[in-house]
This record gives sequence, C-alpha cells and structure tokens, in this order.
Amino acid sequence: MTTHPVPRHPTFEKVAALQANVERVIRGKSEVVQFCIAALLAKGHILLEDVPGVGKTTLAHALARSLSLSFQRIQFTSDLLPADIVGVTIYNQDAQEFEFISGPVFTNILLADEINRATPKSQSALLEAMSEGMISIEKKRLPLPDPFLVLATQNPIEHVGTYPLPESQLDRFLMKLTIGYPNTIDEKKLLRSGGAHDALEHLEPVLEAQEVRDLQEQVATIHVNESLVDYLMAIVHTTRTHQEAALGVSTRGALTYFKACQALAMVNGRDFVIPEDVKRLAGPVLSHRIVMKDRRLLRGDMTPEHRFIQRIVSEIPVPR
Repeated sequence: MTTHPVPRHPTFEKVAALQANVERVIRGKSEVVQFCIAALLAKGHILLEDVPGVGKTTLAHALARSLSLSFQRIQFTSDLLPADIVGVTIYNQDAQEFEFISGPVFTNILLADEINRATPKSQSALLEAMSEGMISIEKKRLPLPDPFLVLATQNPIEHVGTYPLPESQLDRFLMKLTIGYPNTIDEKKLLRSGGAHDALEHLEPVLEAQEVRDLQEQVATIHVNESLVDYLMAIVHTTRTHQEAALGVSTRGALTYFKACQALAMVNGRDFVIPEDVKRLAGPVLSHRIVMKDRRLLRGDMTPEHRFIQRIVSEIPVPR
C-alpha cells in the first residue's frame, strides 16, 4: 500500500528557514529555538531564566539578526528609571515647544537583559507595552512598532541586588524558558569554532517585517479539535482546583496557551494541533503563572511549579 506524506503548512519553508538560521549560532537547542519562534508568531513575550554564560543574550541577538526588524537592548540595573525605557519629554528651545524623545522600547525586538535587577517601578514600565503594544506619555498613547517582542533574561541563582518579578509581570510573558548547558558534542564544536561570536556577526536576515506579520495572522487559522480544547482546559482547570496550588492559571494564561499551541503546530509544518503540542508547552507556558502553597525547592533542574505542571499533564488522559 502506498503511503502519502503529510502535507506541510504553506508557511513551513519560511519558518524552517528562520529556525535553521538561528541554529547556526545556537547549536543543539532545537526545542528552545522552536519555542522562541512559536512565541514570536503567537505575539507573545519570552523570559529566559538560566545561569550566566549558556547563551541567553546570544539567542536574543541571533533571533533579532535573523529578522529584518529593529532591535534594542536595555541593561537593567538598580538605578534604571522608567524614562530610560519609554523615553522623556524635553523642551526644544529652537522650536519653542515640547518634544518627545522616544526610548529604546520603541523597537520591534527588545532585549531586557537581567530584568530582575531593576526596581519594581522600572519593571512596571514594560507592563503596558507588553500587554497592549502601547505606551502612555503625557496624556498621550503612542503605538509601538509591529511586531513587538520583549525577550527578557534573568539569573535564577543570584539574589543579591535583585527584585523578583511580581505575578502580574510574569503573567505577561507567554513562555518562561531555560536553555541549559549544551551536550558534549555541540560544546566541543563550539570550542573548536572559537565561540558563537563569528557566526552571529555573519548572520543575515531571512524574513522581512511584513512576512513576520503575515505569519502571525496565519496562526489563528490553525485547527484545534474540540477534544484538544477540552484537554487543554482540563490542565488549566486542575491548576486552579488542586490542593497543592495557591494560585492557578489565569484566563489570560489559558488564552495564550491555546494560541501558543497553534503557533507551535505551524512551526512544525502542520495546520492542526496535536496532543503533543499541548503537552510540550504546558511547562513553558503555565509553570510561571501558578503559585504553590509549599515553595521549598526540590532537587533537580526544575522548579516546584514546573514539576507540578508535568505531574498534572501525566495524570490527565490524552484524547485520542
């Protein structure tokens, strides 16, 4: 009997080109790269939480260089002010009028490096931008460039001089990702090549701004079977009713979880979501949106929240 290959989604070649371009710099981390692209297509934001030196900033630069989009980086420090992020209004003596000087937030891709080193007041300057793609200045609302992606990094180990992100801020991030150390083979190749700097410098854009916007619009056309919607909602509902959880996933979290599954299906060349998409994204999308009653750290490379989500997913029956 002749078998026919599953047809790829029309957008697959563009998305695959983007992934391949980023992986020229970030080697051996295909899943993390896929998740980042899915977040971009779902119009979400990304929080990279990992120890120093594993490639968080490099990943942000590689994604930005692979797209013909504007890019800005803000190094978050304790003395950073909201005006350093959104901009400031000054008086122009030549024109005899007030003039707004836009801040680095007015860009397509914003790297918020070590975001937890800034004070809560400065962190909150990003809330409106991440939620609505707008900035309120002097009784005016100014739109940010489209597309707009915040890619923030933080170190989970060092706590001196840091300000933990509040739940309201964390809920604005579509995904919280960990890169982790490379495997021995990829790290050896990295040593031989002298690091990722040269590869990053020679990276060329593979997608234009309009192509990114078109891909984002296509995400909504990805089909989600009713049984998968029930499966997704069962996971979300369990986080709200489980006796170990003090705070479950919000409605915003459920909506972004649904859209992220559609985007991941597109990244994998499908026009429909499968149960594996829902399972793979449960940890990255949901773990930072819940609060456990007992937050004592457990052994291993996962937070208690991530382990809790993984346990829920393993216990809920997968639809056929």
